[in-house]
Amino acid sequence: MIDKIAWIYIKDKKILSTLSKGKDTYYIPGGKRENFENDVETLTREIKEELSVDILTDSIKYYGTFKAQAHGKKEGIVVKMSCYMADFKGILKEDSEIDKIVWLKYCDVDKISPVDKLIFEDLHNKGLID
Repeated sequence: MIDKIAWIYIKDKKILSTLSKGKDTYYIPGGKRENFENDVETLTREIKEELSVDILTDSIKYYGTFKAQAHGKKEGIVVKMSCYMADFKGILKEDSEIDKIVWLKYCDVDKISPVDKLIFEDLHNKGLID
């Protein structure tokens, strides 16, 4: 199982998503933990590396955990995505391996990974994204 942490950031009923360099699928920002990091440490490090902003740790709220077939991996390899919402300081900009920042709606579900589709579905059902 691939263990990942994701940052759900919504503005104007659209969700912040990223396109990594050399990829054709959009992902909710975040990534895998390093060494013995906890969820908060992983979230803050990954978002700083990918989007150049600082997560405000006192604003972090757990949203949910979702599991699905890992995109682009052998059948049966599952990704577990623990999702958090949080505020940030700084200006969002592409950094590290990120090629593009986009704001997606539920109708963009065909452009995202299987686990992100579950998250989009949940956000849409709760009225958080259009």
